[in-house]
Amino acid sequence: MNKKTLLISVLTLAVVSAGAMAQQGGYPPPPGAPGPDNAHFAWADVLRVDPVYGIARTSAPTTQCYDQQVVQQTPGNKGVGTVLGAVVGGVLGSTIGHGRGNTAAIVGGAVAGGAVGNSVASGGQTYSSTQTVCQPVTQVSEQRQIIGYDVEYRYHGDVYMSRLGYDPGERLRVRVSVSPAD
Repeated sequence: MNKKTLLISVLTLAVVSAGAMAQQGGYPPPPGAPGPDNAHFAWADVLRVDPVYGIARTSAPTTQCYDQQVVQQTPGNKGVGTVLGAVVGGVLGSTIGHGRGNTAAIVGGAVAGGAVGNSVASGGQTYSSTQTVCQPVTQVSEQRQIIGYDVEYRYHGDVYMSRLGYDPGERLRVRVSVSPAD
């Protein structure tokens, strides 16, 4: 065989093989031709697109802080207050009483002064301050967002409606399937 005859034989074999593969489904059908399930793809004109809204809830943990007035008291020294009050009360009682009543006035003044000194010392000092108080809180927010699109489109004179997850624009690719009606 010469080279020319060999080349023609190879090309003929390639054309015949390609035809057989196309009939067996080795190559995809051309655009618009029905597939094995009698379906094909086409384009429809979009007439209207309406967004569909839903509520999305999100929650996030945050910290909320505020200033608060706090009243505090320093602890008093009861022992010192009682002794000091008794001494002052005894001195004051001795200036009041005379004679035999002097001893009674000193004792009475010491007891009364001790009681007053104890009461004063137990109170301590009271003061107020401002403290920052923080608490964990969960902040919930609601937001309106698009969850889909109601699309009205026309294919071969008939109008259809579908909900899609995207805005198709002016044209929508549709899958057309034909089957016999019973």
